[in-house]
Amino acid sequence: MNAAAVPETHPTSELASGPVASKKGQILAWASWDWGSAAFNAVMTTFVFTVYLTSNAFGGEDAASAALGAALAIAGLAIALLAPVTGQRSDAGGRRKLWLGVNTAATAVLTALCFFVFPRPEFLLLGVCLIALANIFFEFAGVNYNAMLAQISTPRNIGKVSGFGWGMGYLGGIVALLLVLQLFVQPSFEWFGASTQDSLNIRLVAIFSALWFFIFALPVMFAVPEVPVKKATASLGFFASYRLLIRRIGAIYRTSPHTIYFLLSSAIFRDGLAAVFTFGGVIAAGTFGFELKEVIFFAIFGNVVAAVGAIIGGFLDDKIGPKAVIVLSLVGLLMAGTFILVLGNGDYVFFGNEWPGASTFWVFGLLLCLFVGPAQSSSRAYLARLAPAGESGELFGLYATTGRAVSFLAPALFTLCIAIASPLVAEGEAQRWGILGIMVVLLAGLLVILPVKPPAKVEIAVVPER
Repeated sequence: MNAAAVPETHPTSELASGPVASKKGQILAWASWDWGSAAFNAVMTTFVFTVYLTSNAFGGEDAASAALGAALAIAGLAIALLAPVTGQRSDAGGRRKLWLGVNTAATAVLTALCFFVFPRPEFLLLGVCLIALANIFFEFAGVNYNAMLAQISTPRNIGKVSGFGWGMGYLGGIVALLLVLQLFVQPSFEWFGASTQDSLNIRLVAIFSALWFFIFALPVMFAVPEVPVKKATASLGFFASYRLLIRRIGAIYRTSPHTIYFLLSSAIFRDGLAAVFTFGGVIAAGTFGFELKEVIFFAIFGNVVAAVGAIIGGFLDDKIGPKAVIVLSLVGLLMAGTFILVLGNGDYVFFGNEWPGASTFWVFGLLLCLFVGPAQSSSRAYLARLAPAGESGELFGLYATTGRAVSFLAPALFTLCIAIASPLVAEGEAQRWGILGIMVVLLAGLLVILPVKPPAKVEIAVVPER
């Protein structure tokens, strides 16, 4: 489709039509949201509250885990169906910041309500529903948050700004986790929040996480201006928005096919990146014999390394381009994963020095973390460079949708490789081969992104207004 085939066009990207210079205050305020959101990601959905929710107190680990998995699957479907349209409507109505605030507040309120999930089976449904709904609103907030990247950065520093945001997110997760451990999980001093009666200490973690997220999300609401209203599309109905979305996807494919290619390729490798953190602790404990305390320490160090990697990757992004950073990161991930897979938990002697299995995981596991940050950061910066003026929200909504569409790949291949290896290796050795499944996804993402052009060589899509 050429420019004459649509009523109105957006020949420039939102990034190119944005500010000519970045304001440090706006960047810090924007990154503060990432810092705060880590309390929901790291504390509520990864290390603390979902672990509590799937404990025996809720009717058994298997039943509770199945209920949580089902609720999150439904949430994922809702996100995949609704994210592009919510982004589109916030763009058109000039309400990107407003909806960031609304969705953030909704996430915080739902998180706080988890305080009322008492450790009894009859509260399981309430708990999984609150977490699932919070995930939906969190993803919607993330669409508008990512779309703001083009408002606060320039073509010269977008990689650095994106990397700084990711780094702040990792570091915020570390600080939040340490505070939760010291105040609630393994309290360093006696106070009412340390009480384990009715799991008060864990339920108070929900209040802490809600306040942490809400407080650190406030600066962006005051520092970053709202996007202008696009009157031509502000009055579209809900279902008409979907018809427009379909037409725009077709227009993007015709006028900027590599934008679609990137969305598809990034969906694959982002699933592999997510699996590195999802299954990292599982492999540390199951294959390398780490105790829970060691897993937590590794998680803390891993987040520090990932933050450093994201910040360094952001600087490289502006120098050599986001595609080069993504490719180098994926190659680094594959190399580190290969060492973990081949060496396993065996003890070796290299040049007269002993090399225990724990060292294998600490060294190459941290290398995995180092390369995850840059790949995530540059993926966001890549797409922000291609968003047509005023369309970042819709495009990042598609980014969320494509990611959800293939989010089964790495978990499925991880499980499949373990199942295949189980009858072929000694007992306790099969889990290590699950790493191969994650590497297959990362390799597929690498192979698919190689033909995709760098954003500097990609035409900005021409999309219809209505």
